[in-house]
Formats: sequence, structure tokens, C-alpha cells
Amino acid sequence: MNSNIDGILISLSKSKFRSSFSLKETDKKYINDKGLDLIESHAYDFVNKRLAPSIIPNDGKQTPMRGHPVFIAQHATATCCRNCLYKWHKIKPGNLLTDNEIDYIVKVIMSWIKIQIE
Repeated sequence: MNSNIDGILISLSKSKFRSSFSLKETDKKYINDKGLDLIESHAYDFVNKRLAPSIIPNDGKQTPMRGHPVFIAQHATATCCRNCLYKWHKIKPGNLLTDNEIDYIVKVIMSWIKIQIE
């Protein structure tokens, strides 16, 4: 994990709301059964479809609170909507996400998931 991601995860862990999220045993089993590579693929898919567009009609409501470990991770890491991305990660809303921004978001999500399953 790089130090930038370490730093943001430490900051997020100090937020009462963000730190209230954790993976349940069923989520951990799902990850174990599917493998981290597939979970990362899902993360890229969700980020590309739900966060990457420049205009998101349902921004703030596009990420469910349950149903997939990546969704839980997105809320825990403030990568759930463009407003949270701006507040916590300084990624401005209103622009199409770059490949580097998408890679960063997925790294944050996957770093949190890896910590949760250890």
C-alpha cells in the first residue's frame, strides 16, 4: 500500500460514520470464494459505471449500503459518490474520471478490503 492510501485510510478510520462500516462474515466468505482478482474487477466495473461519468443523475444514491463487499468498502472509504470523493479525496465532481483517478479509487477500496479480511 502506498503512503497516500495509508494516510487516507487512517483519516477515514477516525470518522465515526466511515469507521462504522465493516465486512460481515458472509462478505468475507464471498471474497474468499470469488478471489481478490474478481472482487477488484467488480470494483472497476462499479466505479466505471457509477462514479466515472461527469454527470450522475442519482449522485449520492448510486451506491447501495449492502449487497456486495465493494459497496460496503465504498462507503467506508468515501468512494461512494462524487461529493464524498471531493470531500475526502479532492477529486472534483463534474468531470469524467481519468484512468489514474479510477485506479486510485479502486486501490483505496481494495486496500480497505484487504485490511478487513486479514
